[in-house]
Amino acid sequence: MTTATDGLSVPGSRVDAEDKRVINGKTDVNQLVPFKYHWAWDKYLAGCANHWMPQEVNMQRDIQLWRDPAGLTDDERLIVKRNLGFFVTADSLAANNIVLGTYRHITAPECRQYLLRQAFEEAIHTHAYLYIVESLGLDEGEIFNAYREVPAIRDKDQFLLPFIATLTDPAFATGTPASDQALLKSLVVFACLMEGLFFYVGFAQILALGRQNKMTGAAEQYQYILRDESMHCNFGIDLVNTIKLENPQLWTPGFQAELRSLFADAVQLEYRYAVDTMPRGVLGLNAWMFKDYVCFVANRRAQQVGLGDLYPQARNPFLWMSEMVDLKKERNYFETRVVEYQSNVGLAWD
Repeated sequence: MTTATDGLSVPGSRVDAEDKRVINGKTDVNQLVPFKYHWAWDKYLAGCANHWMPQEVNMQRDIQLWRDPAGLTDDERLIVKRNLGFFVTADSLAANNIVLGTYRHITAPECRQYLLRQAFEEAIHTHAYLYIVESLGLDEGEIFNAYREVPAIRDKDQFLLPFIATLTDPAFATGTPASDQALLKSLVVFACLMEGLFFYVGFAQILALGRQNKMTGAAEQYQYILRDESMHCNFGIDLVNTIKLENPQLWTPGFQAELRSLFADAVQLEYRYAVDTMPRGVLGLNAWMFKDYVCFVANRRAQQVGLGDLYPQARNPFLWMSEMVDLKKERNYFETRVVEYQSNVGLAWD
């Protein structure tokens, strides 16, 4: 069996880029160049260029609105608290999965470099949620324990935990068909279902608030987080597809059927979360609209990893989200703000 730490080259030999592998590589994992996976390095550079920090976002308008009894409806306040309750733990789970699990088993240095950047971004996201909680004066115990106390949040986290446990088990190592499939399954779950699906009801809800000029500071931070998570999702999908290309024997019909079943379970969990966060219509949205949206997003993720169209009738009811969900367009959407951030070392405010 193989772990990333034992992939050292024979003394005196030089690494050939063509000898590198994403998993089960035999070349030196400490030797970044020569590059083979240029896409991973490009994403690392893009992540660095998109750097931001939560406290640079002005929360004063959000604070005033939250303190005003008439500023938000009870349903709008529930959306904010439920989203913070899920997100604040979800990004911690993602970071643990990267640092304690995935990183150990990836043998391509370019990919490992991006994973280090991704782990830092997960820390920034957790920081952002804490910053919002502190700014609004929310009950920290309520928000940070939501993953234990709110069934719709708890069940999504419970869905993810077995896949984290697999990769973080000190005894787990790749190198057999079963263990390689276990790693690949975990990568699909986290790229497509956790970061690519479980976040999207919350993104749409908070950004819908921002579109109505409410909670604009929180919405701005969620926009930055959406940009980061889109990159995480796309990196994970590229990682999955490269592993498939290098190890086609893993992508069996039975394995694909198992993944489709996980997609179906995740769709049900995310729709249940939508119902829990908005039991009544609010912001021009309702839970039923999210049923179609969740299926639409799941279709996109399934297609990206070669699982086909799982919900042929699904349509996107939130066309205004397409600019932010699509990575290329999203990067253009943020281009002015990101350049301003890089050149002035801070965000300018009107």
